[in-house]
Amino acid sequence: MKHEDLPLAVGGQAVLEGVMMRSPHAMAIAVRRPDGTVILKDEAYHSLAERYPVLKRAFLRGPVILVEAMVTGVKALTFSAQAALQEEDADKEDEPLGWGSIALTLGGAFLMAFLFFGFLPHWLSGKAGYLVGHTLTPADFTFHAVDGLIKGTFLVLYIWGISFFPDIRRVFEYHGAEHKSICTFEAGEELTVANTRRHPTAHARCGTSFILVVLLVSILIFTVFFPLFPALTRRGLANNFLQVIIKVGLMFPIAALSYEIIRWGGKHSRHRLAQVLLWPGLATQRLTALEPDDSQLEVALEALKAVLAREEYPLPEGQPAGDTLSCAECPALMSSRAGVPPASGA
Repeated sequence: MKHEDLPLAVGGQAVLEGVMMRSPHAMAIAVRRPDGTVILKDEAYHSLAERYPVLKRAFLRGPVILVEAMVTGVKALTFSAQAALQEEDADKEDEPLGWGSIALTLGGAFLMAFLFFGFLPHWLSGKAGYLVGHTLTPADFTFHAVDGLIKGTFLVLYIWGISFFPDIRRVFEYHGAEHKSICTFEAGEELTVANTRRHPTAHARCGTSFILVVLLVSILIFTVFFPLFPALTRRGLANNFLQVIIKVGLMFPIAALSYEIIRWGGKHSRHRLAQVLLWPGLATQRLTALEPDDSQLEVALEALKAVLAREEYPLPEGQPAGDTLSCAECPALMSSRAGVPPASGA
């Protein structure tokens, strides 16, 4: 079976000591406990796009998929944290995470993102003018370019910094295992550790790629258009704060556009422009998707097989056609399947 013939789309996310896999109608989480056993939780999944087909349309599907990925990601991380600690209630299905807890978790994450990737870069951009001998204001094109550069620097430094924590590094290794497993499935190969090991850790639909494209698109839009807007108030501090709020509000339409770019890039992965667009995300995955060991590959494959079983989808039985694949050759560069989350949320 060739990957071109695969009708089923699968994405996923690394969690604590495990992997979550998601298909159009199923979700599975596999976690390795401290005693070496693997606990598996699988359930049916129904996206909003199934209930409201209009949400499958271009520029509407991106934000919907992003929100769904965040919600399922919080649930998966909560389950994995309980399972990794070998708590007795980790595998109970009658106590789902409440919407209040999800809202609180996501709200806290948004607040931290606003402070460190919204307000602080904007404030530092104004101060950066002292380095070049003149004041930078939101009316300058340079101001918004510097703002974007600071955001990108913060993001890369943050990822690099947390990678030194052993637990986070293992999450990044499971991230690589998740990508390798999906690559193996999309290649139509039998889902074995030996076959999975040969595939790359990078994946074009990865959440890392999505974040980088969002960042680059936002830099372009903000740098070109924001200097053209008149000041919203005569008070400089208030004007800066309002501009940050507007930028945050524009992130959802920018995310919608970025999703379509990722989607197009995956469908035309051999096109030179697509390779340029995908390169920043694939390069950043050198930090976020690390080489896993065989035990981590086993966990990722367990989650993937559980999703396929829920979908009643036959396991691929093909054999590798050659040596280890490069990222550009990996069939995971396809992202033409509608309604699928990024391959990873990590």
